[in-house]
Parts: sequence; structure tokens; C-alpha cells
Amino acid sequence: EVQLVESGGGLVQPGGSLRLSCAASGFTFSRHAMSWVRQAPGKGLQWVSGINTDGDGTTYAHFVKGRFTISRDNAKNTLYLQMNSLKSDDTAVYYCAKVSDGEYDYWGQGTQVTVSS
Repeated sequence: EVQLVESGGGLVQPGGSLRLSCAASGFTFSRHAMSWVRQAPGKGLQWVSGINTDGDGTTYAHFVKGRFTISRDNAKNTLYLQMNSLKSDDTAVYYCAKVSDGEYDYWGQGTQVTVSS
């Protein structure tokens, strides 16, 4: 059974940092690209960042580029998202998603990130 479990969310002040983790199981993690996607209150899903299987290829949405860093540890079957210089607009539920044949086929349950003073 494929499982993706996010953690690391919470309440942080503007300008602060958080590190999200996504623990993967039930599939060969190292063979799949992964992404982070978020959903702000009252809004649709928004792609944030993606990473290839080896971790040496990353892409970012323009609104997080330079502030967020995606990474992965294939030995630990874990995906990460380091978020710095957080803004109130980053408030959202953050999901990790498994990529298969160019589509997201599994999602985690999400972790809430709230940026507020």
C-alpha cells in the first residue's frame, strides 16, 4: 500500500522558516519524481516544486523560487521542502505527491502551514 505522510507544518511568523518532510512507503521511492503542491484557504491546488528521481533536477513555482528548496533522501524514502522567508501568502495545506507516467497518482494527507504574526 502506497503511503505518503507529511509532517513539519505549524504556525510561524512572517520571515520565519519551516522544513516539511514527506515519508514514503509502499513503492520504490527512488524510481519516482515527486512534487509539493499546496492549497490555500478557499483556493485551488497550486503546484509548488518538483524533483527528479536522483534529486539533481529541481523546479520551482515563481512565487517560491529563491525561498524554498526541495530535496530528497532516497536512502530514507523521504522528500523535504525547506521553506525560508515565509510570507502570509504561503499559508496553506501542503501536500506531497508521487509522480507516475507524468501524473500525480498518490497524495499525502497534507500538513498545515500558517504564517501569521
